[in-house]
Amino acid sequence: MFTYETADQKEVRRFRIAQFNGRMATVKSGDSTITGIVRSVMEKESSIPPRWTITIIPSQPKAKAASLRPAPRIRPFAEDYF
Repeated sequence: MFTYETADQKEVRRFRIAQFNGRMATVKSGDSTITGIVRSVMEKESSIPPRWTITIIPSQPKAKAASLRPAPRIRPFAEDYF
């Protein structure tokens, strides 16, 4: 599990929406990037300004799907037909 702390309300809202919808979320922290399912979003009530602790379960990003359209066929002697 990966724990991330932030004070950005827009980012917290994005994580809550991802958690509610069961979607994967991506966090960039320094030079590392973590992608996974959001497990919890908890507010630290005693801090000013408000801060949130977000727990993410890392998972492998989905592999890119193969193209649905086949590659164009090359006709090496196409000029012979004209």
